[in-house]
Amino acid sequence: MRRLFILFQLLALGFSAFAQNISITGKAVDAADQTALPGATVALIRMLDSTQTVTQTSATGEFKFSVPPGNYYLRISFVSYRTLQKTIPAMESLNLGNLGLEVEAQVLQTVTVVGKIPPGEMKGDTTLYNAAAFKTAPDASAEDLVQKMPGITMANGTLQAQGEDVKQVLVDGKRFFSDDPSAALRSLPADVIASIEIFDKKSDQAEFSGVDDGNAAKTINIVTKPDKRNGYFGKASAGYGTDNKYMVGVAVNSFDGDQRLTLTGLTNNINMLDFSVGETPGGGMRGRRPPMGGGTTSGLISTNTLGLNYSDMWGQKVEVSGNYKFTNRGITNNQFRIQNYTLPSDSNQVYTESRLSSTTNTDHQLNFRLNYKLNENNRLLITPSLSVKESTADNAVSSATSNANGPLNQSDNTTASESQSLTFNNNILYSHNFGRTKRSLSASLNTSYTTVDAENLLQANTVYYRGTATSLDQNLFTNQDRTGFSWTGDLTYNEPIGTYGQGQLMYTVGNQFNDADQRSYDFDEATGTYSQLEPNLSNTFQSTYLTQRFGTGYQFNKDALRVRFNVRYQLATLDNDQVYPYENTYTRRFDNILPSAEMNYKFSATQNLNFNYTTRTTAPSVDQLSEAIDNSNPLLLYQGNFALQQSYQHNIRSGFRYFSPETNRVFFVGLFGSVTQDYIGNSITRATTEPITLANGLVLEKGQQLITPVNLDGFVNARTFFHFGQPVDFLSSNFGLNGSVGYTRTPGLTNQVLNVASATNVGGGLSLSSNISEKIDFNISTNSSYNFVQNSLQGQSNSNYFTQSTNLKYNWIFGPGLVYRTELHHQYNAGLSEGYNANYLLWNMSISKKLFPNQQGEISLSVNDLLNQNVSVQRNITAQYVEDVQSSVLQRFFMLTFTYNLRNFSGSAPAEPSRDHNFPGSPRGGAPGGPPQG
Repeated sequence: MRRLFILFQLLALGFSAFAQNISITGKAVDAADQTALPGATVALIRMLDSTQTVTQTSATGEFKFSVPPGNYYLRISFVSYRTLQKTIPAMESLNLGNLGLEVEAQVLQTVTVVGKIPPGEMKGDTTLYNAAAFKTAPDASAEDLVQKMPGITMANGTLQAQGEDVKQVLVDGKRFFSDDPSAALRSLPADVIASIEIFDKKSDQAEFSGVDDGNAAKTINIVTKPDKRNGYFGKASAGYGTDNKYMVGVAVNSFDGDQRLTLTGLTNNINMLDFSVGETPGGGMRGRRPPMGGGTTSGLISTNTLGLNYSDMWGQKVEVSGNYKFTNRGITNNQFRIQNYTLPSDSNQVYTESRLSSTTNTDHQLNFRLNYKLNENNRLLITPSLSVKESTADNAVSSATSNANGPLNQSDNTTASESQSLTFNNNILYSHNFGRTKRSLSASLNTSYTTVDAENLLQANTVYYRGTATSLDQNLFTNQDRTGFSWTGDLTYNEPIGTYGQGQLMYTVGNQFNDADQRSYDFDEATGTYSQLEPNLSNTFQSTYLTQRFGTGYQFNKDALRVRFNVRYQLATLDNDQVYPYENTYTRRFDNILPSAEMNYKFSATQNLNFNYTTRTTAPSVDQLSEAIDNSNPLLLYQGNFALQQSYQHNIRSGFRYFSPETNRVFFVGLFGSVTQDYIGNSITRATTEPITLANGLVLEKGQQLITPVNLDGFVNARTFFHFGQPVDFLSSNFGLNGSVGYTRTPGLTNQVLNVASATNVGGGLSLSSNISEKIDFNISTNSSYNFVQNSLQGQSNSNYFTQSTNLKYNWIFGPGLVYRTELHHQYNAGLSEGYNANYLLWNMSISKKLFPNQQGEISLSVNDLLNQNVSVQRNITAQYVEDVQSSVLQRFFMLTFTYNLRNFSGSAPAEPSRDHNFPGSPRGGAPGGPPQG
């Protein structure tokens, strides 16, 4: 605390040394229709010593510089626009107003292309790619386009850029489909895109307060072509196939300047989770595609979904966006799993399970965002969201446990459950600029309310082959009622320190309240009702987590170097109050210092290094605290831990980027990692040799287990990733090479003995994507991974396994409007459990005929899984066991599909060919760097 007090004093003394800078502000707009140009590059050059400061325009096209008085030269460049250049005498603060950039109009017949289209460039922290340099099929989506760009990969349904998961997508600097990258990239066709920008977007709180909180999200900004910003476009498809397979989907966009409307809809039973404007006819060609952000499509899935996205400017000061999505999804899955346990003694204990499940989920999601610029010095942001969900599930499970001496137990059970939940969140952010450069005050209030009501019916018969009991029949009804409410308030003050520095003072206070009530009842044969309360399976408790944070920070930004560090003192109190089955009160107080730091250094216009370090604490969840036993699987019981503490996590993120405009070569290497103290892991109590009687009187028979969350130290997760890419001229293609090394250290307890499972992963891959023409489009990639699993407790449980995934996607337009498409996916597994090393070749194919004079229609015959080999196998590593899971998947079917592409633009800008010659740095583009003119 003494050091923290001294730091506050130093900052207070520094606040008196104010810089005598002036501000230069303005807004880049289209000269014709005055629409904002987000992401434009703005350079301000001081004529006295040629010192250059570069920034990019905001989502509303605005920019701002804080510089000493003097004479300056201003240059603004933007894709497909002529560079604006002007001289500015600035002896006092200036607002330049709207600065109009004119479209670089060109006629195809008179254009002479010199050299190659440059694929991209680096602008500060942003990597920018020219869409025209990456050729795709005519009907490709934005998702297809970005996967051809260096450093962007797709892994298990998660889009990654420069080694990190993409969290959100903007269109012309504005949010599109809230924080759902999947909907944004799959709703836009590639041919409306001028360029793609990749950068780390700060959180709303950081952007408003000016204090970087370290919560940056990897973001893709799609810059559309000027002539594609007015009109409507999209795709509609309908298909029917063998085994009563069907698919009807639509994705339609209406763009009218600032107003953007997108409607998406889909109904199908071929495992498609959403509809894409780049969807291959037949749907089955991409039907197994996982959702963006990860997840699984295992099982046989029927989906009905409808989505609407809206964004607009209400006047000059209010920017709004919002989206609504309805989803009704049914999943049938036949799943098999095997778990090989790591135990203190060499008992070779194995758990096997066969599960047939049927689940129906209905989900309504509504998000809204209002950004109100009250005046030059005041801004208000309001972001409410609402989610309403209903779910029903039926499961039939057959499970068994055995060891080297034979079977221990076996259970057959069925469950039927229903649940309803509602979640409402709202965040209000306000910022005030005091009129002096960099001096500001921001305040925020975030509130959240959640309610869950669930019912579950369990009928089970369990046989114990060795122990005190021989068999147990259960017929239980469980009702669960939960309510949660939380709020957080934040206040941040910024003050300039010297010419290049800025100091901050911060205060945050928040509270999380949870009320959980679970009651389980045995069936009473006498009354024919569920009326016999089970104390061990029931629980009523309340939890309150109150936090306060006091902090200070400093930022320095000059030329090529940007440095930030913050430190916060956090006082947190966790109060748990249990009412049933017995009264108990537990209170813990936590004192934490939460430092964070960031450094960004720009070696040159093509080389950039960044480092980010953050810390955070996490309170235990309701499920982890509730001590009511979950016996939905009688062999694998779960019980929360009333005495859990918060966890404390250190995170680092570092990366080096290099891009050569001369050779079009790109290189990125990154390091990502986290270390968690008081990690909330699992403690498994398992009856291996004799039955175990627990403190509450519950008896675990041989082979039965109870899982309880506990706090453990030593969780580590680290990964390094690199990507190298460059064009291969003689193949007219782009080559990519990537590699990674990952390490995870997971602690866990088994019968109170610590085991640490260490998993090391070494992987690498190659990719080749065509850049030949729009008539021939292919992508080839292969990725391999070798995994080493070691256990500190039982060395004979160590295992190694290998996986390789190879993909080919090929589109060929030939003859009079004929299109051939094929996709091949080969999966190779080695080292998994016996019977789970499923190696297969998934082959999808279609032949299509373009229709109508403009070829906007298409009829297609497609086949999914031509060789009928598709399977799904997954390995999971924990501190207590290694698990292999095999699930149901969609297999061979044929489908006939009709597709219609919608295209109708009314923009005044030139048509498609102009994009090929107006990228900054291209032979005819307005490239930064030329001498001032006039």
